[in-house]
Amino acid sequence: MYLQSLGAGLRRVCRAQRPLCTKEVEVRLAEEEAASRKCASTAGTIFSRVIDRSLPADIIHEDDKCLAFRDVSPQAPVHFLVIPRLPIPRMSEATDDDAQLLGHLLVVAKNVAKQECLDEGYRVVINDGKHGAQSVYHLHVHVLGGRQMTWPPG
Repeated sequence: MYLQSLGAGLRRVCRAQRPLCTKEVEVRLAEEEAASRKCASTAGTIFSRVIDRSLPADIIHEDDKCLAFRDVSPQAPVHFLVIPRLPIPRMSEATDDDAQLLGHLLVVAKNVAKQECLDEGYRVVINDGKHGAQSVYHLHVHVLGGRQMTWPPG
């Protein structure tokens, strides 16, 4: 987002949209992540590498509890992830003690969605486990927008 001069005032202008990722690329990336998990069960996830900066990412928000960054395989014109610094593997493994952190992730998702000009609405998704199509076992919140979503989702 940037501000553009408009006569006497400024108006908010959203940045250019990135092309969407194909389903085949998304499946390949999920398979690669699953294979890497099998080979290194004690090693961190790809998101751990984003947090420690050993893997580059387009980070759009950062605080002491979480990071938000653009998805490398976008499924909508705007697609970003919000991840906790604390490595919770999946939503179903979160505890009651994680309630404040989980709420913080949603507030950050809302604030970054506003920053990304998703004023018409957006979808928030948390995949959990195999049947939920979770590909990275580090809890993450997907925020998708910039187009009309359909229902039911896949």
